[in-house]
Amino acid sequence: MIRAILFDLDETLFDHRRAVAHAATRWTESVCPGHELLPETPALWLDLEDKHVPAWQSGECSLAEQRRRRLREFCRRLGLPEPPDPDAAFAGFLTHYESAWAAFADVPETLEALTALDDAPVLGVLTNGVAVQQEAKLRRIGLMDRMEVVLTPDTLGAFKPAPQCYHEAAAKLGLRPQEVLMVGDNLLLDAVAPTRAGMRGVWLDRYRAEPGASSPAVTRITTLRDLPDVLAALSPRLLGPSRAA
Repeated sequence: MIRAILFDLDETLFDHRRAVAHAATRWTESVCPGHELLPETPALWLDLEDKHVPAWQSGECSLAEQRRRRLREFCRRLGLPEPPDPDAAFAGFLTHYESAWAAFADVPETLEALTALDDAPVLGVLTNGVAVQQEAKLRRIGLMDRMEVVLTPDTLGAFKPAPQCYHEAAAKLGLRPQEVLMVGDNLLLDAVAPTRAGMRGVWLDRYRAEPGASSPAVTRITTLRDLPDVLAALSPRLLGPSRAA
């Protein structure tokens, strides 16, 4: 029986792409108004996240240094002057990013449906992000009080997809891995790897990427609204809100 659900945060509960699109365009406009590549800046920023964040996660560099590397390459790729103080420049980007923080529209109703179930599962977040920033996001979008735990590499000692990350997360909940459902937008980190570690994994394919032919079979949904039905199939006792008098 599933006794807890751990959600990824960015692109699962929190609309990271929307916030990045706002920040990348606003920050670039502040440096070079009317830049001809302005429409391409959100995709470029996301690509550079994928390129540089792993260096921090592997211990090659600090969080601050990977941010500097990302910003410098962002400027080079756009033909912008390199900022003399990349930390201050990145802080400016963060100001725009934080102003656009929002949850996805399907989040509130899904959490309401889950908490209304008989034997409602414990809800939490398992994210590779920095604790202070991820907790700030949850508070801003009104979800912090709904989460029993917010688990990050700071407390788990490992990043997803390391098996230790999922094992420690289950232990923090006082549960066995098979009693925990992991839900998130990354096929490997949030579905395949947790399943291999003993959890149940659900891939939230919001943008309908579809798994490749070589991808392992995993439970796939395209909206969180489908999650209560998935949970009911895995835990038949969770039949709906209690009607006891």
